[in-house]
Amino acid sequence: MAASAAASVQMVAARPCISASQGILATRVAVSRTDCMLSTTGTIPKISCSWPLGSKRNGVLVRAISGESGPQGLPIDLRGKRAFIAGVADDNGYGWAIAKALAAAGAEILVGTWVPALNIFETSLRRGKFDESRKLPDGSLMDIVKVYPLDAVYDSPDDVPEDVKSNKRYAGSSNWTVKEVVESVKNDFGSIDILVHSLANGPEVTKPLLETSRRGYLAAISASSYSYVSLLQHFLPIMNPGGASISLTYIASERAIPGYGGGMSSAKAALESDTRVLAFEAGRKGKIRVNTISAGPLGSRAAKAIGFIEKMIEYSYVNAPLQKELLADEVGNTAAFLVSSLASAITGSTVYVDNGLNTMGIAIDSPTITS
Repeated sequence: MAASAAASVQMVAARPCISASQGILATRVAVSRTDCMLSTTGTIPKISCSWPLGSKRNGVLVRAISGESGPQGLPIDLRGKRAFIAGVADDNGYGWAIAKALAAAGAEILVGTWVPALNIFETSLRRGKFDESRKLPDGSLMDIVKVYPLDAVYDSPDDVPEDVKSNKRYAGSSNWTVKEVVESVKNDFGSIDILVHSLANGPEVTKPLLETSRRGYLAAISASSYSYVSLLQHFLPIMNPGGASISLTYIASERAIPGYGGGMSSAKAALESDTRVLAFEAGRKGKIRVNTISAGPLGSRAAKAIGFIEKMIEYSYVNAPLQKELLADEVGNTAAFLVSSLASAITGSTVYVDNGLNTMGIAIDSPTITS
């Protein structure tokens, strides 16, 4: 259940950009008479009124927007929000990047980590091996409030086969099925506002679809797409109205990507279709928005399981409209926007973060084109 595509991440601080005209027009007023006086003494214009701003006089509403106080720019503010990110197992994946972006915006972070990777992840976190990559734009370290063991392939204890229960990689862990994790989160914190699905697995991902077994195909669907349905299904009752959920998909859902096999392309297509249906159902039932991010290729540990990730990255760099490296924090920042109030009218969407590669119809580095 490691993420199918992830990458190393460096967060950058966003700096507000204010034009000269904004500075000059830092204060505006709409009036019909001379009851208010505009003073230009000093560097910032000031308004002096004989009656309160915001009131009506002779049918005219007076409005004032002052530049004297408050933050500049349009901030993403997630203070007071609690996020659960499923699929964080190291510090170089998409899940980690999203967690950092949400933390930088003020959210409280809970994570779900695949059970076999739990001990290594918690040990590395405890020993400070992730401290450098935990740094936020303000210099503080991202605080992961709690790490939960999770295997989203199983909805409840009754679904877990005996060979998994007796597997030594699961020894010492408990309450790690979807239902049990949600119950634990409810007992610990009561509710969440944000759910992030950043996990996928295709045991036969290196096999062409024509060589993929039924078992491998269904395993890819189960781990990579139905796991999202299950997580949202179980978390929805404890999600606060107005919350949001996001997942991660890939362009192979709608384009043929030779080598991305084992049913993974089908799983991503299902994930995107489910996003639209879940947006309707969760929106009507719990006022929750549901979106997915279609991210470009990144060279993470998990993505290397595909076998040709470096070639995919090179292809993207050469052929995308924006000829630059795609960073995990760009996906993280997009996630922060999508779960914030700034995206309050966006749901059921697939949002591309791939330097525009999805828009291309031909490969400009093709020998046929270059010749």
